[in-house]
Amino acid sequence: MNLCMAHRGWSGKAPENTIPAIQLALREPGIQAIEVDVQLSKDGIPVVIHDFTLDRTTNGSGAVADFTLQELAQLDAGSWFHPSYAGERIPTLEEVLELIRGKGCRLNIELKKGGNLYHGMEQKVLDLIDRCGVRSEVCITSFNHEAIQIVGELDPDIPKGLIIYGKPLMIREQLRLTGATILSMAYPYLTEKFVTNMIDDGITMIAWTIDDPEHIRQTMKLHPQLHIATNHPDRMISPIKV
Repeated sequence: MNLCMAHRGWSGKAPENTIPAIQLALREPGIQAIEVDVQLSKDGIPVVIHDFTLDRTTNGSGAVADFTLQELAQLDAGSWFHPSYAGERIPTLEEVLELIRGKGCRLNIELKKGGNLYHGMEQKVLDLIDRCGVRSEVCITSFNHEAIQIVGELDPDIPKGLIIYGKPLMIREQLRLTGATILSMAYPYLTEKFVTNMIDDGITMIAWTIDDPEHIRQTMKLHPQLHIATNHPDRMISPIKV
């Protein structure tokens, strides 16, 4: 059966990348993995937020990288979603790692790294993973393939993967160069033959981000081991429960 990955936590029911969204996902047995996005605060602390700016998901404005952890902690990261989540904070990665430890739910840590942003992020994240004792419960992925290459150089054994929008040539070469064993791709670009060949070669395949129930069903048919990332896990799980 296809693995269900809650994208940014259960972001269809709670504000994305917040503790409530992660807690909701952890309480649902049908969810086997959670994806979150990680950046660095101005003082170099890994924090969980998707956008490079604060404007969409908090009451703040400006770049995440321009605020210290203390300043980020003062922001409201929940009201934009629903008034009942007013006062929710931007969590640190450490808080999330402590939350998922021992719960039997894998955490996909996406490194949000662009241009010259976040020098040393890879080592900081790896240090936290070891400090929290969750090596067997996490993987690291990124659109920034250089970041994944750095992760591999620092820690060859940590599970890591490339995120790709589209279907570029030389994907296998990119996987070999970076040491990645996970490939996360936008679902419209996947075919049954491609997914099967990759999985047969030992690559873990993730399809993102699928919210339409029919698209979920069609993508699941590509291969039973294809992981499905969705903001609405209930739309994937419910038909299975019936």
